[in-house]
Amino acid sequence: MKVNLQTLTFNKTVKKAPIVSLYGQPVLLFNQQHPSLLIALEHKQVQVFSECRNGYCGACKTQIISGSVTYHTQPLFALKADECLPCCCTPASDLDLNLSPEGADVVTRSGITTAVIALDQTKA
Repeated sequence: MKVNLQTLTFNKTVKKAPIVSLYGQPVLLFNQQHPSLLIALEHKQVQVFSECRNGYCGACKTQIISGSVTYHTQPLFALKADECLPCCCTPASDLDLNLSPEGADVVTRSGITTAVIALDQTKA
């Protein structure tokens, strides 16, 4: 069997899954497992007020600190440039939201906390 290498193409660009943070605290890696940002946040126990399932649009409006989103459904609610409706969007880049990480299932890595504590102790 002959293989012509000129017909094989490889996509060298690999798009990484966006990291969603709350006030800078990483909460989730958005890997398209959930159909919307709202469902992904709810899965991580993030407190987001929403009435989307009850027919009231705009209740889940959330301020974006940094990053961008892509809408899979045109929002029915008017938004400012730094706002999103998590119920009908997905992150287009790393995203930092103005939501409290309190009570959320946040991402932690061993070593990071230790390094921060050690750094703080050297300042004392």
